[in-house]
Amino acid sequence: MTTEGERTGPKAAAAGRALAGRLSWGLADQAASSISNFVVGVYVARSLGVTAFGVFSLAWVTYGVVLNVSRGLATDPLMVRFSGVSDASWRGAVARSSGTALGVGTALGVASVLAGLALGGGVGTAFACLGVVLPGLLLQDAWRFAFFAAGAGRKAFVNDLVWGVALVPAMVAAAHVGSVAAFVLAWGGSAAVAALYGCLQSGIRPRLTGAREWLREHRDLGYRYLVENVSNSGASQLRAYGLGAIVGVGAVGVIRGAELLLGPFLAVLMGLSLVTVAEAARVLRRAPHRLGTFCLLLGGGQAVAALLWGGALLLVPDRVGEFVLGGVWSAASELIVPVTLGVAGAGLGTGAAAGLRALGAARRSLRSQLIASACYAGGGLGGAAVGGTVGSAWGVAAATVGSSAVWWLHLRSARREHHRNSIPEVRTT
Repeated sequence: MTTEGERTGPKAAAAGRALAGRLSWGLADQAASSISNFVVGVYVARSLGVTAFGVFSLAWVTYGVVLNVSRGLATDPLMVRFSGVSDASWRGAVARSSGTALGVGTALGVASVLAGLALGGGVGTAFACLGVVLPGLLLQDAWRFAFFAAGAGRKAFVNDLVWGVALVPAMVAAAHVGSVAAFVLAWGGSAAVAALYGCLQSGIRPRLTGAREWLREHRDLGYRYLVENVSNSGASQLRAYGLGAIVGVGAVGVIRGAELLLGPFLAVLMGLSLVTVAEAARVLRRAPHRLGTFCLLLGGGQAVAALLWGGALLLVPDRVGEFVLGGVWSAASELIVPVTLGVAGAGLGTGAAAGLRALGAARRSLRSQLIASACYAGGGLGGAAVGGTVGSAWGVAAATVGSSAVWWLHLRSARREHHRNSIPEVRTT
């Protein structure tokens, strides 16, 4: 006679292997993304120097804001509501969500071009070039979300590899030109190659005409996620612009250089929802009581890994650092400790954020992010006013570590609410 445990044992083992496989592809994809971002940053820093690298970093930070607009409206709702669904449902949703991402890239790309032309100079040229490449950048990111929602992380990994391969000749050509504009076009143009390849991988064409329908269907999540995401990246942008005004554009390059040293973890944090929200949603459907443990392991693991990486960076000889970052290393190396603490705090909070997304607790998620963003901008700018570049780094570290506690408090409350709502009402007569 077969016992219940014997029947469920193989199922549990199979589910565990499937989860490990999806997470492995997620880690592989993030590794490919991390390496590409790190190489681009290092190559540009060595090629341009501190001031020009600061201009490139302003364009990079602005891209982060636009990327989060796209994710909030287009791909975050896709991850929450279309992870692990039927193929037909997934394909229809992806066509509309990718069309929405492409539409966001086109609209904000035009705005960036106009803003760049109005600004003029080196910064204006960089923003105009960013506007040209935004549609391809956002569409490539949308394919990654789509593949992870379907549990096909291998395709996302391959797509990022295509981008990385296309980056090599593009960066070499940009180095011959030697301008910020050339590097922005090379970076974004290679992303467009991967975006086109994503259409071939999925067999789906983005439906621009489906954007309005998508926004209407998911406005309950999309607009809250939009505000949440933009407040996050907008705080980074505000800090970068404020730091440039208070200390100088070179300080933006120094901060970016220090962040590059933590590049693998920052890239994982930026794209973490590609894996974790979908997996947290699966955990919630199959074993709701395990959601807290999943989120704690996720956030705690990232925090510990960031601390270990930062500790290793402190042992790097100056000659090695100068080989990697050139003239940016000397100032950036002074920021390793505060930047590491900031990344560790952000990693810990990301575990709770994934749980809130999986629960669909958009109101609590938004509230947490607004508090975190206000603390980030206030800490970064207040620290810059008091202690310059180093003060800004310590201000952000304190704000990020403190904000992670807010995320976890809201996750605890959201889990209790979900538990109460899932208990069927008992009627007495």
